[in-house]
Amino acid sequence: MKTFDEMIEGYARFRAGDWKRQHERWSQLAEGQSPQVMVISCSDSRVDPAQILDVDPGEIFVVRNVAALVPPYETTPGRHGVSAALEFAVQFLKVREVVVMGHGMCGGCQAALTQDLHGNDIGEGGFVAHWIDMLDEVREPIAAEHGTKGRTAEREMELAAVKVSLENLRTFPYVEAKEAAGDLKLRGAYFAISDGVLHLLDENSGEFSPAQ
Repeated sequence: MKTFDEMIEGYARFRAGDWKRQHERWSQLAEGQSPQVMVISCSDSRVDPAQILDVDPGEIFVVRNVAALVPPYETTPGRHGVSAALEFAVQFLKVREVVVMGHGMCGGCQAALTQDLHGNDIGEGGFVAHWIDMLDEVREPIAAEHGTKGRTAEREMELAAVKVSLENLRTFPYVEAKEAAGDLKLRGAYFAISDGVLHLLDENSGEFSPAQ
C-alpha cells in the first residue's frame, strides 16, 4: 500500500492529466457546486462511492463515517458532523436524493454484531462502540437467529444498518417534509465487496436486489 508521499506522485499525474483535460469543468466547480445526489457511505478504504458510481468531481456530495450510519435527529450540544453535512446538502445545496450505501465486510457492523468493543475506554474503541450502539436494537433479532459470527449474520447486520440510517433520516423535520412533498427521495444501497455488485433496497418489500 502507498504512503502519502508516494501518493504525491499521483497528484503530479492528476495535474498533468485530468486537471488539464477537464480544465473547463474544474473552472466551473471553482465557482460552486450543485450536486443532485448525496451519498452517505462507510469510511472503509475499499468502498469509494465516486469510484463505484463512476462519477466526476462535483456530481455527488459525500459524507463517510463508520458503518455509513445516520444518527437520529437531536438538538443536544455536541459535534453533529453527519447532521451538519445532511443539513447543508438538503437545505443549502438542495440535493434531490440521499443515498445510504452500506457494504460487505463492514468492520463497524461486525463490531456492532459481536459487541466486542462495548465497555471499552476512549482510545481503545470507546468512540466506535458509542457510535455503533445505534444498531443495538436491530442486532438482537439477528443475533438470536444467526448468532454473532459468520458472513450470514454479518450480512444481515450490514443490510439492517442501511435501514436504520434511512429510518433515522426521516426523524429530521426538513427531510420528512421534503420527502412528503416529493422534493427529496431517500434510497438504500449495498455494495458487495466480494463480487463488486451494487444492490438497491426496495423499501416496500424490504429486500435488496442487484442494480440493473
